[in-house]
Amino acid sequence: MQTAKQLIDGRWLTHVSGGERIGQAINPATGDVAALFCDGTAAEAEAAVAAALRAFDNTAWKRSPRLRAEVLLDFAAKLDARKEEIADWLVTLNGKLRREALGEIGAGISELRYYAGLARNLFGRVLEVEPGCYSSLDREAAGVCAIILPWNAPVTLLVRSLAPALAAGCTVVIKPACQTAVVNNMVLECMTGDTRVPAGVINSVIESGADVSRYLCESPDIDVISFTGSSAVGKLIAQNTAPTLKRLSLELGGKAPAVVFADADMDKTVAGLVAGGMVMAGQQCTAITRVLVEDAAYDAVAQKLVAALKAVKVGPGNDPASQMGCLIDVRNRDRINALMDTAQATQRVLLRGNVPGGALARGAFIEPSLVEVQDLSSDFIQKELFGPLLVIERFSNEDEAVTRANATRFGLAASVWSSDMKKSRRIAARLRSGTVWSNSHNRLFAEAETGGFRDSGYGRLHGAEGLNDFLQTKHFYFETNS
Repeated sequence: MQTAKQLIDGRWLTHVSGGERIGQAINPATGDVAALFCDGTAAEAEAAVAAALRAFDNTAWKRSPRLRAEVLLDFAAKLDARKEEIADWLVTLNGKLRREALGEIGAGISELRYYAGLARNLFGRVLEVEPGCYSSLDREAAGVCAIILPWNAPVTLLVRSLAPALAAGCTVVIKPACQTAVVNNMVLECMTGDTRVPAGVINSVIESGADVSRYLCESPDIDVISFTGSSAVGKLIAQNTAPTLKRLSLELGGKAPAVVFADADMDKTVAGLVAGGMVMAGQQCTAITRVLVEDAAYDAVAQKLVAALKAVKVGPGNDPASQMGCLIDVRNRDRINALMDTAQATQRVLLRGNVPGGALARGAFIEPSLVEVQDLSSDFIQKELFGPLLVIERFSNEDEAVTRANATRFGLAASVWSSDMKKSRRIAARLRSGTVWSNSHNRLFAEAETGGFRDSGYGRLHGAEGLNDFLQTKHFYFETNS
């Protein structure tokens, strides 16, 4: 059985001291133990941070952009060579569809190649402020970075922070989710065998609790934290890092609205809504969770959406016939099921998704649901539910559509569905979301920045701006006339 280990100072370890603790990772589709992981403590975190600091201070890594570019390109090639094996494990430990797993790994490969190019293009600038007096503005690596990850997309979410951090010349300490730590280990193995990379540049510490994360937040030797996860945890990180004034990149929760106008192509729109809402069984921060429909099209969209969601085939991620996998665990399945009990008592339920019987009953499977809600104060609108549960709302005009779409504290992503591109652009400009798609959803690229507004966090990932959180600017002044 695979056991995920700690990576500290170039070595794969169980623990740095005695009292080893081993945790179990469960296959959410079957309920069986699928892998093991070494459950780390603050002692492992301390050792990892010390190794990363030594590598940053005492090696040439931060001054070697060509080497970093070559390392990232080789990293991408090795990840590509192992993608089938890693996808199998991603399906086993996460429960997502195999095509989703392969798509996620492909995105990581693209990200590595993109930042390999940027690693050789970290330009500063020089200006002559007055005759013979110059200011050189140099772009330098920010220091030691901590990357704290969730379980829902462990490859993409690792690489989209790791690639720019390494491209910038930083050293890193990764805290992966224990559920999918084996996958993260396999990804890191694609780089750790590279003898050109100094020991300590990449470190990883797994834990089931919060001691490691707390240490990373409080350590004065960590300069940057890149976190993906819930808004509640993101706010705790912001509080715990305040005494050391760390730089933070926080991509947090989402409540993505899809604004559907009556002039949209209804068949394509409904197909897009299902794909955008049921991706990874709704366990994605950018997934559609709210469907806002113009009055004139409301009944038709609701009817078509019920039929389309009812037709979604729920099943194991390794079954090619499956159209949606399971949730991460039975606890979350039961949480969504309980939410539907509440919905039936308080709202108009258009489609009740049930826990399947038979062979799927042991796993964390639940069918898609659709609930009609108009009260903007409802928890079904205001809270992130993170599952295959869509809310449908109606609006009468553009102003009401914008008001409803902006009625939560979340602002990560949204989409507008209309045949009128001017209208889509007009609405997008008024939506308080970091990303707005037109007649599509979840179109993410290495080249294009994403990030949130308000409770969905701050900082940007992907694109050229994705480097900013891992770089700092140094002003060097010199004179040539004396």
